[in-house]
Amino acid sequence: MLRELSVAHQSWPLAAPFRISRGVKHSAEVIAVEINQGGICGRGESVPYARYGETVDSVLRQIRLVAKAIEAGSSRAELAQLLPAGAARNAVDCALWDLGARLAGTSVWSMLHRAQPQALTTALTVSLDTPERMGAAAAKIASAGLIKVKVDAVAPATQIRAVRQAAPGARLIVDPNESWTIDLLRRIEPLLVELDVALVEQPLPATDDGDLEGFSSTVPICADESCHVAADLPRLQGRYQVVNIKLDKTGGLTEALSLLAAARTGGFRIMVGCMISSSLSIAPAFLVAQEAEFVDLDGPLWFKADHRGGVQSHDGVLQPVAPGFWGQAEAIARAAVSGHAS
Repeated sequence: MLRELSVAHQSWPLAAPFRISRGVKHSAEVIAVEINQGGICGRGESVPYARYGETVDSVLRQIRLVAKAIEAGSSRAELAQLLPAGAARNAVDCALWDLGARLAGTSVWSMLHRAQPQALTTALTVSLDTPERMGAAAAKIASAGLIKVKVDAVAPATQIRAVRQAAPGARLIVDPNESWTIDLLRRIEPLLVELDVALVEQPLPATDDGDLEGFSSTVPICADESCHVAADLPRLQGRYQVVNIKLDKTGGLTEALSLLAAARTGGFRIMVGCMISSSLSIAPAFLVAQEAEFVDLDGPLWFKADHRGGVQSHDGVLQPVAPGFWGQAEAIARAAVSGHAS
């Protein structure tokens, strides 16, 4: 049976500006894909990212160029030959997973022989600002189990210290977003140890990965911009101890699962992250995050309003999306709701 694919750009206002070393966001610009077959609809979402040469228009164009192949029945495996890893493939891949589960009358996690996703602890992010404002922001979420601190190369020590003082009990991830040098990393490492930082995420530009050769860090270092797909792992050995799996980098759930398996085999610890996105992006990432040591899926929590049935958070404990929201056939979702109510 032929499918029908539709794709659209959506803009979601944020409740507060989201700042990192590369710039500031006031809204989330996402690409939403729907694939309909026989009255059943599968959905997926992605976030075009300028760091990887993507724009809203370029991702829309990529998807529209392969729409006929998808409508003719291309599989997820064939999709990997049609589109490179990135936002365009992510939205389509996740929509195909959702559609496949609904058509089969099952769930994506059952298809993968995994347990139904359970609540997990996500990092809550303190975005880049003055140390005083970062400390104030951290104080509001001090009861969270995990806090991610966005820093730059201008005043990282005072930024991190302000957050630690405001949230003394939380585990901390420090994320410079490629803004540091190896010399700065060496100088600041004693402070990271002093403040009990659990992880440093992508401190150097991806082009400078070689500078990490021979650097024995007390605090684990995570590859984010440096790690997109499983094929990236060999060159990361000896440089990073953790990899951050994001579906917008892998090109969807299919490659994310391959990266997860390969990273474990390669001895890497696992982080699962996201862009600033809605719960439609988070739902498939939630499956991978069940097997991660570090989880950073707070993207929708920055929204003024998310999808109905999206993820919910209390002190950083993130509940899965509602039954039937993504990746689950309607009959199973209704049964789940009924069983919960009874």
